[in-house]
Amino acid sequence: MASVTIDIGALRHNLDVIRRLAPKSRVMAVIKANAYGHGLVKVARALDAADAFAVARVEEGLTLREAGIKARILLLEGVFDSEQLDAAAAADLELVVHCPEQIELLRAAQPGTTATIWLKLDSGMNRLGFKGDAFREAHASLSALPGLRTPLNVMTHLSSADSPELPTTAEQLLVFSAATRSLAGERSVGSSAAILKFPESHADWVRPGLMLYGISPFPRVSGAEHGLRPVMTLRSRVIAVKDVAEGEQVGYGGDWTATRPTRLAIASIGYGDGYPRSAASGTPVLVNGEFAALAGRISMDMLAIDVTETRQRVKVADPVVLWGEGLPVEEVALWAETLAYTLVCGVTSRVVSTAQE
Repeated sequence: MASVTIDIGALRHNLDVIRRLAPKSRVMAVIKANAYGHGLVKVARALDAADAFAVARVEEGLTLREAGIKARILLLEGVFDSEQLDAAAAADLELVVHCPEQIELLRAAQPGTTATIWLKLDSGMNRLGFKGDAFREAHASLSALPGLRTPLNVMTHLSSADSPELPTTAEQLLVFSAATRSLAGERSVGSSAAILKFPESHADWVRPGLMLYGISPFPRVSGAEHGLRPVMTLRSRVIAVKDVAEGEQVGYGGDWTATRPTRLAIASIGYGDGYPRSAASGTPVLVNGEFAALAGRISMDMLAIDVTETRQRVKVADPVVLWGEGLPVEEVALWAETLAYTLVCGVTSRVVSTAQE
């Protein structure tokens, strides 16, 4: 009974917001991990005005090509064996190169293999990429290989743009500038947080992910505060209503005790659908558009909601919104002590997903 609605109009609105924030940059929409749980092909088709797409893995890029997506597509992790390289080249997928082994793969490629390369600088995140002299050597090695389109493009990733009070981002931008100043080719640095807080990071390409889906990358801030609209709304319905007396316990372990005569609504959704088991009692939900609060532990298929004080008398089949329209997923994430990324990416396959304009 749980369902997800994907608001296509909100996706396009959020892309427009990004273009206004970074008017001199092209937009590479990050749609990895099934478009952050929103539906890979569905989102790519909705964002046909994006200049390119970025995914993590070869399989995601091939799925897009099979669906008829003709835009530029970048593999953020690159390729890791000759089979992946051949498939990526045949589908004209662009490649991030971030380690020596990937250079060797390209050196050993079949004659006639062509590819567009984005060489990744490790400017301080210490995850992927080349540092210092190794970056310069990698650039020279790749530039000498036949079949690779030149000039090479360059990129990096910022570790702490969502904490703009830290000096880290400014330091990484200086490292990137110094390492790439003399190089031709396109540049890409800024993801969602940097787009919002560090305009000096915008470069030729920005790579928005989370904000495309209407979600803020900053703690205790909602997407609406950036002018964004939520794209995913997670819904269910009430399947039972019951009254419990003061002092009675609710759910597994009896973690929640009624402090007054209480009316409970049981909704057909739980951690088997991707709603976080860590969501605490008191987490807000919407029932018939009114705020109510979770009561007790989340079960695999159900959860209990205290609807004692709602204006409308709740009944079976009434609608429940868990996050999205009217209830920011960022707020639910705070109550669940997790990240909004985790919530939207975690919706399971048994939840029916539909798109609306």
